[in-house]
Amino acid sequence: MSRQTIPAQVREWADEIIQRFNTNVIKNPKRAYIARYRGSYLYLDRLEYEKQRPIARLTYAGSPEDWAFAIYKYSDERYDAEEWLFPGSEHVDGTIEGAMKAGLEAYP
Repeated sequence: MSRQTIPAQVREWADEIIQRFNTNVIKNPKRAYIARYRGSYLYLDRLEYEKQRPIARLTYAGSPEDWAFAIYKYSDERYDAEEWLFPGSEHVDGTIEGAMKAGLEAYP
């Protein structure tokens, strides 16, 4: 998998998806997902009790519809792409929406 910087238009598209999910699914701005970008990574954090907490990391590989997923493991304090035994893992389908659904079940 080649690692490349996420293009600005893909970031804007991702931000729109995240905002729509926050509005339509979470419906609570105090618990909303927040995007952070670094290189080929889109980090999905969520507000919890006024603190920003890591949930998942998505890796961009050239397609805005197919992201590699890694869940944040608080037990190890790291992102783990090999971990698939967590509540919500069935939602992971390469999409940003799937990652956010998985995050809501893994960390309600």
